[in-house]
Amino acid sequence: MDFLRWLFEAQVPVGGSVLILREVLGNIFGLAGALGGMRRKVWAWPVGMAGNILLLTVFLGNVFGSATPATLWGQAGRQIMFIAVAAYGWHRWQQSRDASGTSTAIAPRWASNRTRIVLAFALVAGTAALTPLFDSLGSYPPVWADAWTFMGSLLATYGMARGWTEFWLVWVAVDIVGVPLLFSAGYYASALMYLFYGFFTLLGFFVWWRASTVQSLGDAGKSVSAESGLPEPVVSK
Repeated sequence: MDFLRWLFEAQVPVGGSVLILREVLGNIFGLAGALGGMRRKVWAWPVGMAGNILLLTVFLGNVFGSATPATLWGQAGRQIMFIAVAAYGWHRWQQSRDASGTSTAIAPRWASNRTRIVLAFALVAGTAALTPLFDSLGSYPPVWADAWTFMGSLLATYGMARGWTEFWLVWVAVDIVGVPLLFSAGYYASALMYLFYGFFTLLGFFVWWRASTVQSLGDAGKSVSAESGLPEPVVSK
């Protein structure tokens, strides 16, 4: 109980203000999970979930009496969404790794054009539908930005679980809107982390782009070998 009380009350002094320790720790766990995701490691999911639990208590500012009083229902709700989708992603990546017998959990691939259209439509339509809901709950303005980050995070996490390379670009779209929102709401640790994520997600996109290209070349080589009866080529990574 003493540890929990300390965890909920601890603050990190920065200049003339303070940061909530849970917010700092939650973002550190989130960054570690993102690094694991870029490397396609199964442990990325449970590590990220630990960060989601911490951040959930942070964004429900009024509920937990945080130093930052602004409540962001979209940010809080997406932590719950993250935990649910992460459970799916964890299971899916574990199955994929066991089936392939490799150290990486999933083979990146490009989504179909139809899937891309569905993702874009879902992002816009979901934002429009959730904005009045979050507004009625008293979310911090501009409320559409809170709804945008929620929907984008949902689609990006699901895309990561499916192994679609484009999910990194969805994260970029989330960061572009999320960084100004978090700064204006006073969540400086999360805003700075989002700013860093913006550059990190671009790096992750190119890493997965290369991996998906290598995977496509490997699949093409296997197809040719099967038709010709020749040994399969070795694709360097």
